[in-house]
Amino acid sequence: MLFFVFIAILLAMLTYLLYKAHLNTRQVNMNKISLESNGPNRSGQAIHVLHLSDLHLENISISPNQLFDKLADEQIDLIALTGDFLDRTRSIPKLVPYLKVLNRLQPKYGMYAVFGNHDYVLKGKDFASLQQTLEQNGCKTLQNENDRIDINGTRLNIIGIDDSSTERSDLAASFHGIGHGYRLVLTHDPNIVLNMRRYRFDYLLCGHFHGGQIHWPKPYHLAAMGKLVGMNMIKGLHVYDGKPFYISEGLGQTGVNIRVGSRPEITIHRLPLASSASNSEQEQAKTLAAM
Repeated sequence: MLFFVFIAILLAMLTYLLYKAHLNTRQVNMNKISLESNGPNRSGQAIHVLHLSDLHLENISISPNQLFDKLADEQIDLIALTGDFLDRTRSIPKLVPYLKVLNRLQPKYGMYAVFGNHDYVLKGKDFASLQQTLEQNGCKTLQNENDRIDINGTRLNIIGIDDSSTERSDLAASFHGIGHGYRLVLTHDPNIVLNMRRYRFDYLLCGHFHGGQIHWPKPYHLAAMGKLVGMNMIKGLHVYDGKPFYISEGLGQTGVNIRVGSRPEITIHRLPLASSASNSEQEQAKTLAAM
């Protein structure tokens, strides 16, 4: 009899802990990061970039309307989405309401996206459908390519590096034709920074690790996800080789819809529009030589 009572208590405790872990997925952190300029910023200009990553629409606990309510009063000049939207074709229609909400925020300089390893579970026409859905809803997708925005005479380079964990990254192609101006890199897997010693950038946004998602007592399950994990770089702001990058904990969950020791994340980055080598022909030559 006592054995069955013990089992019942144990199951009740486990159920409660799983319930609490699921509730954690609804406790979304809003983080604001303000970077200092490493170079001349005579204009004093800055932009505010909304960064969302790892929506994992199969397991997301924030609705489009809830997302809008959290962001409606924020200054947002640019939106950056760093991959892992979904991994099932049937989830593509679920992406549309989120994109419509992001468009309602009216980002002055648009919305950009790169793809993650889960997105590439989709093949052929299914992946094309995901990309088309993003493009048709105002989001420019970048696959080892870059785009330029003129902001009151200052150039902002958006550099989209394809997913490193699925061996799709091409740094030379991503940086092709880049000249002066601020260099903002968007990618999914942060481990790519370990291979970017010869490529200058001012800031890099990524995701992939989910902050461990189940980060208790330590996220041992991330060990196979690259060298940065062993360097204790799995979330937040870091610097490697003198260059800053930010790893989002992501907005959705993968596998099971629970979080322990981590929270879904929305991040707004204030970036000074100055490049550490703005208008420097010498720096341009170095980058071109690296290609």
